[in-house]
Amino acid sequence: MPIARVTRRVHFSAGHRLHNPDLTDDENRETYGLCNNPTGHGHNYDLEVTVEGEVGPETGYVMDLKRLKLLLEREVLADVDHANLNLDVDWLSGVIPTTENLAVAIWRRLEGGLPGVTLVAVRLWETDRNSVEYRGR
Repeated sequence: MPIARVTRRVHFSAGHRLHNPDLTDDENRETYGLCNNPTGHGHNYDLEVTVEGEVGPETGYVMDLKRLKLLLEREVLADVDHANLNLDVDWLSGVIPTTENLAVAIWRRLEGGLPGVTLVAVRLWETDRNSVEYRGR
């Protein structure tokens, strides 16, 4: 059976503030710059999720990408789209919502809910120039 990888891309908008409560205000400003704005700031994120598995002989699919889209909508987008990541998302409580930490948290939300395929990568684009890829290590 051939093995292939497929990727689904979704989009969401969210706000956040990068702030470590264990640092002083000066240390936070030095570390996070404008991203430490006390009233926060926002991004238009693109999320790519890649899964791998056998190409089904009956469907020709590794996974129906509509099913992957619905899973992403339910497990991720329903919580993060147009949300304040610091205040509104229970599964980010106590986490500094950097793109790196957000990618890891999204992986953890998805890793047990993909029967028949293997989660390979979560890539989160914060801007057109900046992205993070997490592969579960």
